[in-house]
Amino acid sequence: MSTLSLRLPDSLHDELRRLAEQEGISINQFIASAAAEKLSALRTASYLKQRALKGSRKEFEAVLAKVPDISAPESDRLE
Repeated sequence: MSTLSLRLPDSLHDELRRLAEQEGISINQFIASAAAEKLSALRTASYLKQRALKGSRKEFEAVLAKVPDISAPESDRLE
């Protein structure tokens, strides 16, 4: 495990302390979890961007053309 020295504005530190207390975890655990969530989001965005580059609009439209043009059943409507 690594150690990181971090300077935070007092207002941010107070808010982190309060939220960590609410969650029943330490500030360190809270920050580690927040960093992991951010990394996950960035990796997911990067992965999806790479996958999108492999896609073909022409192939997408060909598959979409196979979908029947019918209304959704009443039970599937979001109205």
